[in-house]
Amino acid sequence: MSAISIRQVAKSYAKSAVVHGVDLEIESGEFVVILGPSGCGKSTLLRMIAGLEAITSGEIAIGTQIVNKLEPRERGCAMVFQNYALYPHMSVAENIGYALKVAGVSKAERRRRVEAVAATVGLSDTLDRKPAALSGGQRQRVAMGRAMIREPKIFLFDEPLSNLDAILRVGMRAEIRRLHRRLGTTSVFVTHDQVEAMTLADRLVVMRAGRIEQVGTPAEVYDRPATRFVASFIGAPPMNLMDGTLEPGDAFRLACGRQLALAPGMRVGFGAGRVAFGIRPEHVVLTRPGAPGSLDANVDFIEELGASRVVYAEFGGIAFATVVPPEALVRTGDPIGLLLPAQHLHAFDAETGRRIQPADRRIPQAA
Repeated sequence: MSAISIRQVAKSYAKSAVVHGVDLEIESGEFVVILGPSGCGKSTLLRMIAGLEAITSGEIAIGTQIVNKLEPRERGCAMVFQNYALYPHMSVAENIGYALKVAGVSKAERRRRVEAVAATVGLSDTLDRKPAALSGGQRQRVAMGRAMIREPKIFLFDEPLSNLDAILRVGMRAEIRRLHRRLGTTSVFVTHDQVEAMTLADRLVVMRAGRIEQVGTPAEVYDRPATRFVASFIGAPPMNLMDGTLEPGDAFRLACGRQLALAPGMRVGFGAGRVAFGIRPEHVVLTRPGAPGSLDANVDFIEELGASRVVYAEFGGIAFATVVPPEALVRTGDPIGLLLPAQHLHAFDAETGRRIQPADRRIPQAA
């Protein structure tokens, strides 16, 4: 196992910069997921670790060795791609053991190691099949087995589950996590799927426009998003956000012109200023219209999710979501009240988008 140290790494194509001075330390044996929208630079960063992309500036170290000028084969990394990249004319056993064959490993030793890896990834009964006779999940396991047999220091996963259907993705997430727990190999996994990221990661790296927005455990990133972007990107449905202005006293004037009287537990203790408040849909409390301290709204539509319902409401042109139990008696068009508990509110600077910490005395304080 090896740690990975990424220091001020940047990547440009001609005059276009796609990764801007990224710093990241990945501990030995850690499973790190890099998450972000398309075009944020996450796959480019992964390919620079692998040596498939040249670094414009900065340095990458694997263990104690700086690898900027090393060829991919010299870095001790094994990569699992989105498209599997299996040889269609070879059997499962031949695909898994091909790297050993090229390295001149004896046939008997090759067979022994192939059978051991196949047992690890649950492919012992398919060794004589060709890729065309396999399911999508089995093909992905072949790709992982081919990477494992090299006994790499580092596993790199480039959106490996994107081509699978929803049920297979759930199963493969569990298999990848079990595999990491068993092998303990340092792993870096790139995805745009927040569910994959939250369920797989020891630590989560959220990227946007070639920069890291936040690094933390899934719980830290969800509970204390460092920026407005992270708050809106993580969570389904995403965090409700309200732009407005804090006015002298205990008032928050929304961008739509409506004024929200802040409850005693939400006093901010500073003068006027632009700010955005946010709250997760599961923390919004549905109540009757006109209830003390509530926002009056009207139900726009409802998503039925079986174990819960997501109620989308509207007030003053602002869309607001709240999660309620399936038995909640609410229908499209109903007037409702929305209570926003102070202890669950987040605040973000209107200009920078950065989180406003409670110590700044600029976020509502819980009573």
